[in-house]
Amino acid sequence: MPLLVLSFLVGIVLVQQLTQLPASNWLVLITLFISICAYKRYWHLAVCLVGIIWASLFAATHLAGQLPENQEGKDIAISGYITGLPQKDDRRTRFDFIVNPVQKDLPDKLRLNWYFSEQSVKAGQHWRFTVKLKRPHGTFNPSSFDYERWLFTQNIGATGYIRKPTPKLITEKNKKYSISIWRQTISEKLEQLLPDNDNLAIIKALSIGERSQISDSQWSLFRKTGTVHLLAISGLHIGLVAGLIFFLIRKLWAWTGITRVSSQTIAAYSALITALCYAALAGFSIPTQRALIMLAVAMFAMIYQRHLRLLTTLSWALLLVLLFDPLAVLSGGFWLSFSAVIIIVYCGSKRLGDAGRFSKWVKIHGILALGLSPLLLFFFQQVSLISPLANFMAIPLISLFVVPLILSAILLMSFLPLAATQLLTLVDEILNILFVFLNQLENLPFASLTHLQPSIWAVLLAVIAILLLLAPKGIPARSLAFVLFLPLFSPKQEILQHGEFKMALLDVGQGLASVVHTANHLLVFDSGAKYSEDFDMGKAVVLPYLQGIGASKIDRLIISHGDNDHIGGMQSLIKNIAIADIYSSVSDSIKDTPALPCLAGQQWQWDGVTFKILSPSENHFRSENNNSCVLKIESTYGSVLFTGDIEATAEHTLLRNFPNTLKSDVLIAPHHGSNTSSTTAFLQQVNPQWILIPAGYKNRFRFPHPKVLQRYQQQGGTWFSTANEGALFVHFTQKGQKVMSYRDQFGKYWNFR
Repeated sequence: MPLLVLSFLVGIVLVQQLTQLPASNWLVLITLFISICAYKRYWHLAVCLVGIIWASLFAATHLAGQLPENQEGKDIAISGYITGLPQKDDRRTRFDFIVNPVQKDLPDKLRLNWYFSEQSVKAGQHWRFTVKLKRPHGTFNPSSFDYERWLFTQNIGATGYIRKPTPKLITEKNKKYSISIWRQTISEKLEQLLPDNDNLAIIKALSIGERSQISDSQWSLFRKTGTVHLLAISGLHIGLVAGLIFFLIRKLWAWTGITRVSSQTIAAYSALITALCYAALAGFSIPTQRALIMLAVAMFAMIYQRHLRLLTTLSWALLLVLLFDPLAVLSGGFWLSFSAVIIIVYCGSKRLGDAGRFSKWVKIHGILALGLSPLLLFFFQQVSLISPLANFMAIPLISLFVVPLILSAILLMSFLPLAATQLLTLVDEILNILFVFLNQLENLPFASLTHLQPSIWAVLLAVIAILLLLAPKGIPARSLAFVLFLPLFSPKQEILQHGEFKMALLDVGQGLASVVHTANHLLVFDSGAKYSEDFDMGKAVVLPYLQGIGASKIDRLIISHGDNDHIGGMQSLIKNIAIADIYSSVSDSIKDTPALPCLAGQQWQWDGVTFKILSPSENHFRSENNNSCVLKIESTYGSVLFTGDIEATAEHTLLRNFPNTLKSDVLIAPHHGSNTSSTTAFLQQVNPQWILIPAGYKNRFRFPHPKVLQRYQQQGGTWFSTANEGALFVHFTQKGQKVMSYRDQFGKYWNFR
């Protein structure tokens, strides 16, 4: 059975590599081929093809439920109820909304934002809204979070925001979705019992699976110490809680003297019900699904006195997860969760020897750290080198003390709030002790390894290497494992020669952020917008891109001007990566950071590439947009002109001051394609071959303006917009100039087209 399930998994994974789902005629042909394979008894190939059909049909159903293009941007009246826990920050409340009754041409599930509202929004409430919707769309960049993929896996068919007239609360609670209401109630009571507690977010994560309130510093601590998995209600937590209930109920039932039903049967059912409730608290995440299914198979085998191997139990869990949701393979948690169990099975008691429990406990942490390292590098480009030591203390504290105490407090909080508060206070003290220990580990030199993302083939070779390393002694070719590890740490990188450079115009929505590489230097021009205290494009897009290319520092950061969509992500860059110097036209607005003013006439050269500041001059304009830093980059192989948000006045000044310098192969569209800029005279002088427009999808300014696009076409240049293309890359090398769209190169069937 394990090999058949593996074949089914392979079929599902193959579908996720497609840029377009197979057409219906292809599915018919595959079905016929399955019949032939079954007749010939090629069972593994047949099951693999069944996986392809199942994943294709499941994905097609999700895509069919998305918002039609003709419904975008309209004011639409809807009614329905809130599902899941709403998330609130300083600007908005965000929540998932089930449309009920179902409306024609509308998805069943929406993700809505309610901006600057003081209204209390809770799970289960039934509302009537007027909304403006758009198709699932997100920024699309290398090494960044694929928001479109996440929306797709959550079956969210549209995103949008609430419009006037005033929304109307119809009913306070919808009884159909009591799990969400239950989680909401627990969240509110935890806030009442532990107001303004620093560890409240951790307690919520371990009790109801709500991790949105965890701070950046807490995430960083857990990532660097390799203990992030403890923040999720995982199989480890569910297994230990279920095991505790099993042994407790079996002992108590035996004391009753009742023999009609065996104590083992009662204990098994009790453990299963407890695990089901705990998984429901977590919102039935993938790790909890896997743990719940494995536990159910094991408990029913015990009840009906059937012997099952652990590998068979794991296979059933994998199969049921894939049948229920084949899109689970798009989650890193899926691979980490099942891989951890497989490693433990592979290195079972026969591999760990006859050492004592303490020795086995130490070994298993080292084995897991080694076994999961390729996946961690692939998904997060980071591996904690101190994770075995961190987990050695963290796992017992969290699983044996913190989680049982939290669950006990939840049971008591309704009728014994004082006792619940005391238990939660004890949890808080335990967590503080743990954080002191983890902080000490985090500050150790070489606590974590950050590396470029390896290829899938390098990961597969590393997995084979790990299987060899962890195999029993005497297995031939074990020494080959070290050779197979080499591609994991030797990813292919493009090496630029003298005079060559590459520019990445990152997709940061309605804003600007760009990175320029020369052979040995790196420049960042603007940093995107800041949307809340916890989210900005510097942290969400620019930093992941820099980490993905292995950059350890920024040689020069230029902030064109002080508008939020250009300067908003700057502080995240300053806090998280070394920056040699900063230039800006608004140095006064850069608090606590020394910055030099960018002025016309400044010039420098890196690796055969010349950088020239063309504006502003010392006689500044009245408009901050017109005072944007204008940067010309050129070499033997091409040139690019960065213009910030300059408008017609600044363009005319540039024509007067630098008439012979403006000619460029690539123009970054002034002011995101606003009609106040890109004048005909300016375009004629620059005469670009390509015009790249940094603009957000369906942005409220409606950039780029149709008249501007018409002028671009009249000029003869080819224009691209990050809203449609994702990140845009331009290569200026000996082989010539090349423009690449990240969506065209790496977009999958679920991504916006």
